[in-house]
Amino acid sequence: MTVVPLGKLADLAGAPSLSLAGPLDWAGLKAALPAALAEALDDPRNRIAVNGALLADKAALRADEGDEIALLPPVSGG
Repeated sequence: MTVVPLGKLADLAGAPSLSLAGPLDWAGLKAALPAALAEALDDPRNRIAVNGALLADKAALRADEGDEIALLPPVSGG
């Protein structure tokens, strides 16, 4: 599966995307990510989408091989 961190989360990931083996749940995803990125995901303002569908609850994450997980930082206005 592909994990695509966006915005400041990409900086924490150190790459524009990461390839991880699935299936993954929330705990598995956090364990597979760089420590700084995993810690940042605990911030409730950061959101997660699987295959384009925004999750209301990060803990409900279930992703399989071939899925795309997007890590979304808070939207900032200008």
